[in-house]
Amino acid sequence: MIILKNEDQIRGIRKSCHLLADLFNEIIPRVKPGISTKEIDDWCCEFVRKFGGVPAWYEENFPGCACISINNQVIHGVPSRKRIVKDGDLVSLDIGINLNGFISDSTHTVLVGNVKPAHQKLCRVTGESLMAGIAACQKGNRVSDIANAVYKICAEENHYGVVYDYCGHGVGIGVHEDPSIPNCPSAGPNPRIQAGMVLAIEPMINEGTADVEIEDGSEWTVVTADGSWSCHEEHTVAVFEDHNEILTDLDYNGNSCLK
Repeated sequence: MIILKNEDQIRGIRKSCHLLADLFNEIIPRVKPGISTKEIDDWCCEFVRKFGGVPAWYEENFPGCACISINNQVIHGVPSRKRIVKDGDLVSLDIGINLNGFISDSTHTVLVGNVKPAHQKLCRVTGESLMAGIAACQKGNRVSDIANAVYKICAEENHYGVVYDYCGHGVGIGVHEDPSIPNCPSAGPNPRIQAGMVLAIEPMINEGTADVEIEDGSEWTVVTADGSWSCHEEHTVAVFEDHNEILTDLDYNGNSCLK
């Protein structure tokens, strides 16, 4: 069931999203060679709790505040003191916050140090596809319009693998709500986009094959099937009658909790 949010609910979700944007602005500069993913996660948890939030992934029994995925890891990387960030890595931070019952969800991939040009391009294209998907997220369009916008840029124009086993989703009251938001053409449900929807749009784009699998020895971490590197970008977007709003925009105009 799709949950359409009223003004008060969107106001609460927006506040949660702005806190998440503040967290990203604080944590991204700390992602440097030599730090462990557990240290990054500890910082995230401390920040969320400091401002009255709860890590959203705890509701799904994930063992961390942030999913931290590196290089060939696509999503759901489990924080570890043994996993050390290295120069040239792509480090994806997928974080959600429950603030007073309202859920935010966003992902940014950090380019660490001297990143190869090919991997820089992968990240640039993934970001472009996210913005194209958001542009298509307008009242009256369909979910497939978002998927087609992402797929056109990543697969048709740049020949990347667009992950199809995982997708975006509704968000705001629950962590994962209807509808599903695929990043490629799909035979699944294709509802029309309505005012009041709050959607997490999140391209997961691989250098090589679109196929993914669970990493050996892990219950959570999803990796590319061919070992190629991956990039993941995500925003929470609210739909209104005549526009949409990127609630997790890092440059939102508001009163940052950091100020």
